[in-house]
Amino acid sequence: MSTQTLQREPSAFSLKDFLSSFLLVELFKGLRITGKYFFARKITVQFPEEKTPLSPRFRGLHALRRYPNGEERCIACKLCEAVCPALAITIESDQRTDGTRRTTRYDIDLTKCIFCGFCEESCPVDSIVETHILEYHGEKRGDLYYTKDMLLAVGDRYEAEIAERKAADAKYR
Repeated sequence: MSTQTLQREPSAFSLKDFLSSFLLVELFKGLRITGKYFFARKITVQFPEEKTPLSPRFRGLHALRRYPNGEERCIACKLCEAVCPALAITIESDQRTDGTRRTTRYDIDLTKCIFCGFCEESCPVDSIVETHILEYHGEKRGDLYYTKDMLLAVGDRYEAEIAERKAADAKYR
């Protein structure tokens, strides 16, 4: 760098910029937009009574399904546990007397779950599904820890809806 001092050129004075700043033009532009929406008709959904439409591919509460004969579908392949990015699924299995393998423990920690749907996509027998149930809650952390019995109960309760949605979505898979 040279030892000469650099001199700044004086910035050009703009009367337009000065007046726009002095008269608060930007502020009034913002207020105009606020006023436009302030007097527009409001669109408010009264949630418990009114429901907004859900996407056909919405992913909510998990459920374990059964075959029509009442036997649980899960074959304990542990693919859903392996593919879960949040490590929210825990599976333990045992071999039955007839040689088939079934789960003895299937737990999902919904406080960890990111509802990505990888577990549902990886399941070869459509055992684990994510339903369209979004109205569930837990008052403490343990309430959102779903065990195998709880997941089977959800699946039993909503099996007709789950089967209908699976059939409707089948043509896109």
